[in-house]
Amino acid sequence: MNPQKTPEHNRFNSEMAPHMDMMYNYALYLTADREEANDLFQETFLKAFRFIDKYEEGTNAKAWLYRIMRNTYINDYRRIKRTPDLVEYDEQISAYQMLPRDEEPRFIGSQKPFEEIFDDDIATVIADLPEKFKSVVVLRDVQELPYEEIAEALEIPIGTVRSRLHRARGILFERLRGYATARGYSVGEHFVPGDYAVASS
Repeated sequence: MNPQKTPEHNRFNSEMAPHMDMMYNYALYLTADREEANDLFQETFLKAFRFIDKYEEGTNAKAWLYRIMRNTYINDYRRIKRTPDLVEYDEQISAYQMLPRDEEPRFIGSQKPFEEIFDDDIATVIADLPEKFKSVVVLRDVQELPYEEIAEALEIPIGTVRSRLHRARGILFERLRGYATARGYSVGEHFVPGDYAVASS
């Protein structure tokens, strides 16, 4: 017999669960490692579930989740080793366990992760970007979030999103120029900022 779902469970399932695929792939981009991405993903959704009462219903759940994951990665995850033996019993719950029992579990990360979208050279260059540049280029150029959502998720002004994206694309251009030339692409000497230039005009 299934336990009665609380309002918090129902709220989590309706507002947060639909974004699991995107969040898992963001974790992959941040960590560049499947096992570490799984840990970061689980920790993010545990925090989201634990603090669901802090979330204002009807607002941008996706941006809220991105913010939790990024802050977890910056403030906690990069500084400590995994210590599963310290996790309290009531926190030993997977993201799947938060889903309604009458739903079939779906594969988390069914969107193609970065190592399937890009080959090794490109994936490595993206993974090596500083976090503040990596986040904006992934959220904008891979997950195609609008500038407003990126600014909300990263808690920075839209102008800062644009400038970081411009800088990140410039770094990628310089590091991948040889890669593109070796594969027969015609590459100019200077980075052309693309939609940054359009947006800034």
